[in-house]
Amino acid sequence: MDKPEILNHVRVVLSHTTHPGNIGAAARAMKTMGLRDLYLINPRHFPDRQADAMAAGAVDVLRDAVVCSSLDEALQGVTLVAGMSARVRDISQEVFAPREAMPLLVQQAMRQPVALLFGTEMSGLTNQELARCQFMVRIPANPSYTSLNLAAAVQLIGYELRLASGQEECALPEVCPASAEQVERFFRHMEDTLTEIGFLRAQQSTKLMQKLRRLYARARLEQEEINILRGILTVTTDFNARHGVIESNEMILKK
Repeated sequence: MDKPEILNHVRVVLSHTTHPGNIGAAARAMKTMGLRDLYLINPRHFPDRQADAMAAGAVDVLRDAVVCSSLDEALQGVTLVAGMSARVRDISQEVFAPREAMPLLVQQAMRQPVALLFGTEMSGLTNQELARCQFMVRIPANPSYTSLNLAAAVQLIGYELRLASGQEECALPEVCPASAEQVERFFRHMEDTLTEIGFLRAQQSTKLMQKLRRLYARARLEQEEINILRGILTVTTDFNARHGVIESNEMILKK
C-alpha cells in the first residue's frame, strides 16, 4: 500500500468535544499531518463558525467530518483503536509512548482502518471508551502539569504517525558537492595563500594544514562554497601583492 493510503486508513475520533474551536484546531492539525478522516461523537456545538475560524485552511476536513451519536457508530469498521489519555488510571491495556505506538497503528492500517480516540477536554476518555481500546497512548509531559490542549495532542500524535508511516521525507534542496579534485585544489590554494601572507611557517605548516583539512572535511563542501572560499583566497593574495606581507606573528597558532 502507498504511504498516503496508510494515512487514509486512520480515523481521528473526538468524543463529546465541548468547545467548537478545539474541533477546528484539531482539523487543522490533522490536515497538516496528512490526516483527513474526522469523526465527532456528540459534539456540543457543531457545525460552528468558531470551528471554521480555528480550522483556517482545513475547513474541508470539517465539511467532511462524520458526526456520530454513539461510540459504536464512530468505530464501525475499525479493527484497532488506540486511546489517548494523560491520566493515570488502573487500566488493563498496555500503555505506550507515541513513538512506540504509532508503528503498531501503521502496521494495522496497511490492512484495515484504525482509529485514534480522544476523550472530552475536561475528563478525557470514559471507562466505556477505555474498554474499547486495544492499547493506550500517553504523551510524555511535565509530571506536575500534564494538561495538553486537544488540538496540540492531535498534532503531536499526527506527527508521530507521519514519521512512522514514512511520510517525513522532505524535498531537500539540490546541492552540488565538490569533487575530490576541487577540494584538493582548494587546499593547495589555501596553503599557498597562507604561506604567502606569512600565516603558515615551515615548522608548523603540515600540522596546521592537517587540522584545516579536518575542519573543512566536516563541512562537506559544495562546489559553490569552494568557489566562494577560493575567491576569498584570491582577494587575500591580491591585497598582499599590493600592500606587502601581512604581519601575522601574533596570529600564528601555538603548537
